[in-house]
Amino acid sequence: MFNHLPDSFLQMNTIFISIMIEALPFVLIGVFIAGLIQMFVSERFIASVMPKNKFLAVIVGSLIGVFFPSCECGIVPIVRNLLAKGVPLHAGIAFMLTAPIINPVVLFSTYVAFGSQWEVPILRVVGSLVVAIIVGVLLAYFYKGEGLKEKFFAYEKAAQEVDNQDGSASLTAPIVKINAITTLENTHDEHDHTHHHKDMSFGSKLWHTAQHAVDEFFSVGKYLVFGALIAAFMQTYIKTATLISIGHGPILSILLMMSLAFILSLCSEADAFIGASFRSIFSTQSIVAFLVFGPMFDIKNLMMMFASFKTKFVLFLVASVTIIVFIYALVI
Repeated sequence: MFNHLPDSFLQMNTIFISIMIEALPFVLIGVFIAGLIQMFVSERFIASVMPKNKFLAVIVGSLIGVFFPSCECGIVPIVRNLLAKGVPLHAGIAFMLTAPIINPVVLFSTYVAFGSQWEVPILRVVGSLVVAIIVGVLLAYFYKGEGLKEKFFAYEKAAQEVDNQDGSASLTAPIVKINAITTLENTHDEHDHTHHHKDMSFGSKLWHTAQHAVDEFFSVGKYLVFGALIAAFMQTYIKTATLISIGHGPILSILLMMSLAFILSLCSEADAFIGASFRSIFSTQSIVAFLVFGPMFDIKNLMMMFASFKTKFVLFLVASVTIIVFIYALVI
């Protein structure tokens, strides 16, 4: 049946399937854990444990992602809610930058992808922490103004008014509730499912966890397939000499891999397998840049950032993260 197909196509198909088989288990684990967190962990609790000291808040924000596995596909709505509930901007952004990288699922998948060796996973984790802490400090001490768009603060204020209303205390309560619900419907995207968790039974929470996991899987799965297909195509049809000539030298190779990370828009729970597939072509420096930059900025989460944050703030974030990741990859 497949005898008429060229050998190169069959080779590409084999590479594509091997990448998918390695990556899919980690994506499934990741989306299920993300669903559990979405339903059983309150953002208000996270906000309550945040230190008042700016630098300590940045450190806590950078490290708390260890306990909250979430890929970059859904991290923006989570951070948006945290900021609206009172988490400082510098701490929330530090969490957003590291959470898709330093969580156990991503760490273990990176370890497996690179032949059960710790060098690249450690460089990846250290790089994400370096970037998050520096960016968080810049935001804490030098950035003026709000990063989140005002409409999300308006929603949180309206929601709090609804919560504080006594059932018969005010005739305006229904109006406030309608305004809050309208704002919620107009501003929350497909990744940001808001439920009244405290009013749900345990079985209902598990059901919504499964629903969230399924939604996340189909949302991020297409990016994994697309990225794996491109990686397989490049390995099959693009000569190694061509890639080396494009990414010749440490500077160009790092910039090339950072650009690939942005364009491929891979899930952080699976990008290590695609990054590892380039080991015979690019240096460890450029692969680490790929693994650090991709979960922080790619096409899909940048669009979500522009929807949630002010344009000026997003541009500041992109510029600062890009420069720091590049310098880090250059000096390791």
